[in-house]
Amino acid sequence: MAQEFGGKFSPNPKSENASAVPKANTASPKSKARLRARLMFFAPLPLVFTGFGAITAGNPAGIIQNFGAFVILIFAAFMLSEGQKAEAAFDARSRANRPALPRKIIAASLCGIGVAVAVLGGAGFILPVVVGILATLLHLVAFGIDPLKNKGVDGFDAFPGKRVARAIDAAEEQVATMSSAMDRLRDRMLRKRLDNFIASARAMFRAIEEDPRDLTGARKYLSVYLMGASDATVKFVDLYEKTQDASVRADYEALLADLEKNFDAQRAEMLLDDRSDLDVEIEVLRERLRHEGVEA
Repeated sequence: MAQEFGGKFSPNPKSENASAVPKANTASPKSKARLRARLMFFAPLPLVFTGFGAITAGNPAGIIQNFGAFVILIFAAFMLSEGQKAEAAFDARSRANRPALPRKIIAASLCGIGVAVAVLGGAGFILPVVVGILATLLHLVAFGIDPLKNKGVDGFDAFPGKRVARAIDAAEEQVATMSSAMDRLRDRMLRKRLDNFIASARAMFRAIEEDPRDLTGARKYLSVYLMGASDATVKFVDLYEKTQDASVRADYEALLADLEKNFDAQRAEMLLDDRSDLDVEIEVLRERLRHEGVEA
């Protein structure tokens, strides 16, 4: 059955309400790792300057070595970023298949190769190999590896489970579209407002994963409402970038507030239905015990 989430530390002041939803956590334990991953895009920059130095010195081998190492390390940073996104999506789901491509492991390998290429010189190949292996190991220690096992999918391959998985995958695509569009504005307040709505939507996703029977009642939220929210977000960002119209912003924020309220209300209704089902099961068991002469 779907389980209640949240607690006394929820930003929602109505913490005693069963519909309280955990909002976006800006202090994620993995935020530092994401910051370090962004810095990996800047780490290879010295190779650009040494590459131009090799051009000035007329050293073709140095040009290839420095710019080659730079390209490899930038690609490693890109793969690391994509791996962290895939891992975040995996962590957000109560049931999920492991990422098909181990991007973080590939990023560590590329980092080792890039560092080895960067230190190639007249000392032979032993030093570059050793340094490359150390760079790979340090990368794995700093950023970890990809999820290598599926999570919570045992016994979830029945038809209802597959329907839920497809519906939530489609809903997550709409959420990703909204998030990507909002990134263009670089507005922290709007980003926080959207993240709060996304947190409410994902709380519903998790509840449906716990009890696939909830999918029927929530399908319009996962398809019609979420698709409308995604389209509205993209159009809002396009318009607000050009006009900076305060009234447009206010209308969009009001839309998010209404959507969040309705998603929370639907999720609370799902939880009440689960409680009703439990009460019925308990009453049936009590009646059976009384019928068999056992006091309940």
